[in-house]
Amino acid sequence: MAGAIIENMSTKKLVIVGLILLLFQAFSFMVGGLIAPSPTTAVHYLATKCVDSVKAHHQGKKWFMPWGPYQCDKIRDFDEAMAKRIEANNIVFAVHIPLPNKEMSPWFQFMLVILQFDIAFKMYNQIQEGAVATLDVGLAYRDSTLSKWTEMAHSVEKRKLNCNFTTTKTVENEGRYYECDLLPFMELGSVSHKYYLLNIRLPVSERKNLNVGIGEIKDIRLVGIHQNGGFTKVWFAMKTFLTPSILIIMIWYWRRITMMSRPPVLLEKVIFALGISMTFINIPVEWFSIGFDWTWMLLFGDIRQGVFYAMLLSFWIIFCGEHLMDQSERNRLSVYWKQVGPIVFGSFCLFIFDMCERGVQLTNPFYSIWASDVGTELAMAFIIVAGICACLYFLFLCFMVFQVFRNISGKRSSLPAMTKARRLHYEGLIFRFKFLMLVTLACAAMTVIFFIVSQVNEGHWHWGDYTVQVNSAFFTGIYGMWNLYVFALMFLYAPSHKRYGDEQSSGDQGGNSGEDIQLTTTITHVDGPTEVYKMMGKESQE
Repeated sequence: MAGAIIENMSTKKLVIVGLILLLFQAFSFMVGGLIAPSPTTAVHYLATKCVDSVKAHHQGKKWFMPWGPYQCDKIRDFDEAMAKRIEANNIVFAVHIPLPNKEMSPWFQFMLVILQFDIAFKMYNQIQEGAVATLDVGLAYRDSTLSKWTEMAHSVEKRKLNCNFTTTKTVENEGRYYECDLLPFMELGSVSHKYYLLNIRLPVSERKNLNVGIGEIKDIRLVGIHQNGGFTKVWFAMKTFLTPSILIIMIWYWRRITMMSRPPVLLEKVIFALGISMTFINIPVEWFSIGFDWTWMLLFGDIRQGVFYAMLLSFWIIFCGEHLMDQSERNRLSVYWKQVGPIVFGSFCLFIFDMCERGVQLTNPFYSIWASDVGTELAMAFIIVAGICACLYFLFLCFMVFQVFRNISGKRSSLPAMTKARRLHYEGLIFRFKFLMLVTLACAAMTVIFFIVSQVNEGHWHWGDYTVQVNSAFFTGIYGMWNLYVFALMFLYAPSHKRYGDEQSSGDQGGNSGEDIQLTTTITHVDGPTEVYKMMGKESQE
């Protein structure tokens, strides 16, 4: 009976294939490390304080430019405003994105904006406990310096202040600044326009308790974060190259499966499903975001990655389970419902969490789940629980691999009874499967690390903590690793047209005193057995 390629391919050819895959893996890391720039860029902005006269305020919507030929009337600070008897409600904080003489580009893919208040300590105007700042914000865009601004979004948002004054609150320390946490402000799923303008008002009303007890705000600072255009081009190029590669090997793999005289077994089906999910995440639909204003691309990207995560984690459980030699009846997806069920449930929770924020941001880019206490606690709890679950999953996978290795060691006692040629053949097979298990475990470890680091990196601005730097090489390397792993699985587990020599088999029958030891592969068994390989005794009359 013909086996899988991993069983029947010569060691020399397998080593060559392994070295080629290793070179591609090294190349994927080098692409990110040597060619691509850092994934994101952070640009700091200081809001300009513009004066909105009463006359202009009642004439309708007006956009205030901080610089340029039509710049607004400015004030340096609030002391000047008080001297000129300018009310707080007539002060507009204006920020132009990007900085002068620069342009935004669709290659930036997304734009995340973080806000920070500069608040001075005053004895008579301190920040109250649980103070909330109310912001009346508007966002406009244009694609030419001569065209008019077009409103893109407008909203009234609340942000809770979390500020600490590190020195004693005395008259001598008046004028020193509070240390305030960064606040989530805005997120755009596409950057399809060249210029953006933010106008921020802090409406004051003692009767409505608006912006009362928030201290003396001196300045508003923004940090704009967007993907680097150079990294985007490298990322798109990788996707464009890898998509046909995985698609071709997937078609080739399934064609070989359908040529068999038996129906596909579970392991073959999940390998094929893994190939489909890899193709789904590979397809470079992001190319369309360069020409179209698709604000939902971030959400769609998260959904694609979630589908791939769910399939990959489920595959590893089934892959290890099908390699166990515990005589249990497997080859059915229902056998793994206890392990796969929590993975599917966790992926669904990820989707709901994502929809709660990025789904709402499709209509209101200023919305953030981190803006409220409940949302912050929920998001923090979610990230922590997700990290713990990822670690527990990896430990469980290590346990399953340990069981596979232990069962393999238990079967090795049958090998000394074989002839030297046959024993060497089976020892080679055992080494190949063990090595593939270790590669799977290494791939799982890197994936878990990537997932945790990605979650922490996405939330570090919200926590007000230090940035977790994720190098471009890490992104391209992990992405390349996933593709090479899926490629290798479909290649190695495809049915082979080569047969193990019959001469050794017939020669062994006369030298094993009535019992022959056979190594049978799961994916080539006519009835679809339940382990990748098992050693079983055959009666002498066979």
